[in-house]
Amino acid sequence: APTLCVYLLMLLKPVLTFNFTENIEVLVFLPQNNSYLFSHTRVAPAILYAQRRLQADAQLSGFRFNIHFEKSDCVNDALFALVDRSCEQKPDLILGPVCEYEAAAVVRLASHWNIPVISAGALAAAFSNKNSEFSHLTRIAPSYVKMAETFTAMFEHFSWKSALLLYEDDKEERNCFFTLEGIYHMMPDFNIKTYAFSQGERLDTDDILHNIHETEVVIMCMGADRIREVMLAAHRRQMTNGSYMFFNVDLFNASSYGDGSWKRGDKYDNDAKQAYASLNTVTLLRTVKPEFEDFSMEMKTSTRKAGFHECDDCGSVNMFVEGFHDAMLLYAIALHEAMKNGYSKKNGTEITSHMWNRTFEGIAGQVSIDVNGDRNGDFSLMTMTNVKAGTYEVVANYFGTNGTFQLLPAFSSDHFTLKERFKQHAEIPDQSCGLGVSALTGVIVGGVLGAKKLQDYH
Repeated sequence: APTLCVYLLMLLKPVLTFNFTENIEVLVFLPQNNSYLFSHTRVAPAILYAQRRLQADAQLSGFRFNIHFEKSDCVNDALFALVDRSCEQKPDLILGPVCEYEAAAVVRLASHWNIPVISAGALAAAFSNKNSEFSHLTRIAPSYVKMAETFTAMFEHFSWKSALLLYEDDKEERNCFFTLEGIYHMMPDFNIKTYAFSQGERLDTDDILHNIHETEVVIMCMGADRIREVMLAAHRRQMTNGSYMFFNVDLFNASSYGDGSWKRGDKYDNDAKQAYASLNTVTLLRTVKPEFEDFSMEMKTSTRKAGFHECDDCGSVNMFVEGFHDAMLLYAIALHEAMKNGYSKKNGTEITSHMWNRTFEGIAGQVSIDVNGDRNGDFSLMTMTNVKAGTYEVVANYFGTNGTFQLLPAFSSDHFTLKERFKQHAEIPDQSCGLGVSALTGVIVGGVLGAKKLQDYH
């Protein structure tokens, strides 16, 4: 019997040794305004869901997460809240902010204070520079540069040489500016021009079409109504017959990013449907596993119970909801590893390093974080496959982890072949035209990430 007891103790010893008990102070920055897809109403239930999951995990249940929600206004609220709270006690982990300018200030200070930050935002190219001021930032959602890899792969495969980046600039949060900035940074070897117009400004479609004439591919980021206006104007000029490639970037499936919808119930619907047959959409790849269905139902229930009836879509799961849920899991895994190696929760550098260059199972599937602390992205390419009905389907997927394109059965190479070839213009694109320099740091963060392979789907 004593021998058996010793044997059992030996079996239990590793479990006992690494089952840590620790209080973790988490500071979360989310806006109250539900016009944001990452508002408190939408995201908070996902963070609390992850907290409950971790409490039920045998290995990680010793971590008690004390979650403190603070307002974010996409300007200065988060920074002021971080400073005020830190006079008393600094947090162990910061989740958010999402908006670029607000995140920049918070991440700089947190990195200086050795506090890990995980955000489902801060997607701009400048945040790729983790050498100094953004050293403690882990991006749990694919950045705009990761999205741009999809375009690099397509340009190489189809031998396209030139593009016009056409975007709406609100001069405040500048989401479309940062979205297309990612493409600009990733494609220095191509002839890239930019065309910006202000939010609320009348669209000069004649001038836009004049600029399109000089290029092969048009990549757009703007509101859905503006996308329709441009496509209708191009259709009237017979520019949607395959002589030009049109794309819109719709990462978050929100109308502010141009949702590819042609239907308005007006006299232009039929023309718009014809025009949109030439419009391709790049969006996030949706993967669904059984646990995700449970999570999705739980988010809807939480929103309903909380009585947020004025926000119809607040129970919907988007990239931000998924991301902040997975952020909690990633931090817990990294903290456990760091503590196993003898480090404390206050060693933000060590914990951050354990979050980078790893793959783990998130709520919607595998999450792969690269060596630079940025999530690898998987994206889908959608086109209109039934012009009569005006319906879209996914024709290809791009997998960022290994840089491969998967061509699905609905893919038509003819659709992506330019009907006419243009004489390439010799002039070098103006490097100061708006997207060459990051508005955050004034540093160009570039470099093409190697040659991309394309593989057919079997």
